[in-house]
Amino acid sequence: MAEVVLKAGHVRPIWAGHPWVFAQAVARMVGPVAAGDEVSVVDPEGRVLGRGLYSPNSAIRVRLYTRQAERALDRSLLLERLQQALERRKRLGLPGPGTNAFRVLNGEGDDLPGLIVDQLGDVIALQFSSIGMKLRERSVVDAVQELLRPTMVLDRTPAKAAELEGFELGAAVVAGDRDVSALRFSEAGIHYELPLTLGQKTGFYLDQRALRARLRCLAKGRRVLDCYSYVGASGLSMARGGAAEVLSIDSSAAAVAAGKQCVVLNGLEGVMRIAQGDARRALAAAAASGGYALVLCDPPILMPRRSAYAKAQKALERLARAAAAATRPGGPLGLCSCSAGLGLAERGRALWVGARLEGRRATIIDRVFQDADHPVPAAFPEGLYLSSVLAEIETHR
Repeated sequence: MAEVVLKAGHVRPIWAGHPWVFAQAVARMVGPVAAGDEVSVVDPEGRVLGRGLYSPNSAIRVRLYTRQAERALDRSLLLERLQQALERRKRLGLPGPGTNAFRVLNGEGDDLPGLIVDQLGDVIALQFSSIGMKLRERSVVDAVQELLRPTMVLDRTPAKAAELEGFELGAAVVAGDRDVSALRFSEAGIHYELPLTLGQKTGFYLDQRALRARLRCLAKGRRVLDCYSYVGASGLSMARGGAAEVLSIDSSAAAVAAGKQCVVLNGLEGVMRIAQGDARRALAAAAASGGYALVLCDPPILMPRRSAYAKAQKALERLARAAAAATRPGGPLGLCSCSAGLGLAERGRALWVGARLEGRRATIIDRVFQDADHPVPAAFPEGLYLSSVLAEIETHR
């Protein structure tokens, strides 16, 4: 087995539990190695720090799956890690009453970097973000079928991930019944029926479950504007929670069409409306008409790379300003980000700058992260990619 020898100043993060070896941390390679191979990661003195999968085309050269020098990534390890992940979810109450959609395995958080496994009813959706894990796809699918018995297994790997890692995307349906035409599942008693053609994430934003639960409590009796809504899951949660009125806005015609079906499926036509449109125009129209009692903005990724930080922060401030203007004084505003580099500090700055430019102030009342079925190693801050801030928007006292 080839060895990846680290530079002296790059050992401590790996020793502490960070699962990624970046290209700049590598001093040299010892022995022949091909893309996707298992490699041993060692410090400058030759002490083994763990084993991982090698990605020569990626800035993340190695993703570690074990700290044990002799543990191979074989069928038994895949089954063991998947079983451990399932047991962790059971301790979290997943699946549970009214909920049969959740993240079964969260890559680094469940010690299988490069792999996502989501359950959406009786369908399993996979994502491969490393060539090493993609080369083991058949073993992954076999383990999933053995332990979960799904009707269908889908590969929802983004094309960008495949391009970066240097592998080709295969068939979308990798196992099971090809006659299944939709994802049918429930979350907190809300039913969803989504076409397989919807490709955001693995088909649904499972990571926002905690935010939807919080919004459900806040929405009672309020008029709500839900921007960048995708299929309207947050809006559905707020409508079920007793909102007086919900308007959800998204630019995708396909997502809006699916969302409309879900509104009918849950009998919420009298409370919720989902429409295709531009979120910023909806916010401006809301501000001009007196505002909504609760506003949610959950935009697409604003910072796809570190070099875009300054531009992304400005975009977040502009969005926060528009959202603050659209929120009636005393009402809560939810501002979300799925960019790990735009965390709570950046969100707080965007809120106070945006609100102040509108002659208002923002008081943070809650912070919500990706839900508990998306665990993250303590030494892996990059894994905390999703955060939401809820703030009361008030006039200055």
